[in-house]
Amino acid sequence: MNAAIVRSSAVERIPHRELRKNSAEILRRVAAGESFEITNHGEVVAILRQPSADDLWHAEMARPATRSRGWNTIRPVKAKRPMQDVLDELREDRL
Repeated sequence: MNAAIVRSSAVERIPHRELRKNSAEILRRVAAGESFEITNHGEVVAILRQPSADDLWHAEMARPATRSRGWNTIRPVKAKRPMQDVLDELREDRL
């Protein structure tokens, strides 16, 4: 690891660039039980640690969408005007 890593008693503090450069190594260490404070311009912006059982429970609650039957029966619809015109009109509403 780079000399930019600052070691403390329980959690290592590393700059986000170090995380980006050595993400595989850092993630292996997290999997082994270590934790890291991630800094940006010297300020701690995140803590990287193994997920708790509660974290995993919440992650399992959000599951990917599944497709059920019938998608192949949907017929394409021809637009009455160019899609770019519709998008331009919608964007005008936000200005």
